[in-house]
Amino acid sequence: MKKMLPWLITILLAITLIVVAVVLLAPSMFGKTINTNTAAQAIEVKKLSADELVEMTSEITDIKTNLADQDYIVLMNFAFQLSDKKSKAEFDKIKEFKIKPIIIKTLADTKPDELRGSGGKDQLSAKLINLINKTLTEGKLTQIEITNYILTPL
Repeated sequence: MKKMLPWLITILLAITLIVVAVVLLAPSMFGKTINTNTAAQAIEVKKLSADELVEMTSEITDIKTNLADQDYIVLMNFAFQLSDKKSKAEFDKIKEFKIKPIIIKTLADTKPDELRGSGGKDQLSAKLINLINKTLTEGKLTQIEITNYILTPL
């Protein structure tokens, strides 16, 4: 019995420590919900009138480029909604030499299957929002709409 007593104490102590660790760590591990859809993060957009939308929206049309699979060409038009008039003015100044190349590079790294369906277009829009917002100094880009989309094999 004397030889077994240290083993029993060690086992009881180990079990007690494990239970205490589980009780302390379980709420922090399982209590929080995990957001699995990080690509399309919700951006708060307040309700705007049609005139306000026109004042804060800029367009880039006729982007034609190959995709990552060189056998496919895409033709796209985009409408960009910005946070305010100042950011739209800045966006309009740099859209030809800063924004268009970002879009073309992003499409060049995109496979045709990634653009199929509304989910693929939403992922492309989310990726473009993140990349373009890094280049803007005034305001931010809040939403991108794809206004024309043609994907065709060569």
